[in-house]
Amino acid sequence: MIQVIKTEGWGGLYSGLKPSLFGTIASQGVYYYFYQVFKNKAESIATARKVKGLGDGNVGMISWLAVAAMAGSLNVLLTIPMWVLVTRMQTQTQAERNIMERKRDALLREASENSAAASTLPEKLAELESSKPKPYGTLQAAAEVYSEAGIRGFWKGIIPTLIMVCNPSIQFMIYETSLRSLKEKRATNKHGVKQITALEVFFLGAVAKLGATVATYPLLVVKSRLQAKQDIGSNVSLRYSGTLDAIVKMIRYEGIFGFYKGMSTKIVQSVFAASVLFMVKEELVKYFTILAYKSRKIRLNALR
Repeated sequence: MIQVIKTEGWGGLYSGLKPSLFGTIASQGVYYYFYQVFKNKAESIATARKVKGLGDGNVGMISWLAVAAMAGSLNVLLTIPMWVLVTRMQTQTQAERNIMERKRDALLREASENSAAASTLPEKLAELESSKPKPYGTLQAAAEVYSEAGIRGFWKGIIPTLIMVCNPSIQFMIYETSLRSLKEKRATNKHGVKQITALEVFFLGAVAKLGATVATYPLLVVKSRLQAKQDIGSNVSLRYSGTLDAIVKMIRYEGIFGFYKGMSTKIVQSVFAASVLFMVKEELVKYFTILAYKSRKIRLNALR
């Protein structure tokens, strides 16, 4: 954080904010729409099976995983171009800084080998230092991605991203199973509180996201490496031709711990965001259920 603020100012902490906001709105909308569609279908199938005497009418864990996985796959295919731009904008400055460091090393090496170059070294270094890298815009990021790989460039990292649909699948499986278990316990509690509180939903969401994030974080790192700027000169350890190449090079040059870089920050961000999301979702569902009930009651009274 200190390095980003130092080189880019406070605005650097918000690099890629615009496409990220748009991507979040689009991906959450797409995901929850298809999740609800598939969820309703799964519940109707479970109910139909109960009528035939084949089950208790509840959707099982495997079914929840399948529902979340199908919704997640459609979400990835439709929204990954936005996340490619977000990743590119967030990592652009670091890539440019690496290029500048290599230029500086080249100037120093040239000065040590050539006395004529050594006399102009201070001016060249001063000129290089004055040209600090700056965050760039969405259109510039899109043009750069297109120039590097054409239309296919906007779907970079699609394989690990598709595999990562197991993240929300695991998350929703843990959440739905825990929520159902808690509701069943509350239903049998004759004297205690029946309703699930917002704070309880917050903690259920936190536990669900924590489990999912720890399980799938290495895939997130691989995806980000593939989507980041690849123009890094002669440093072959950070230039990847595909998913398998990225995994092999990360193991070779960074070891297993390379797959967990930045995990603590991601856990804090993801867990808090998911907790708030689930809490607000459940409260809105409660509110609109009560609203629908009151509206129906008013219509019935009017008919009488």
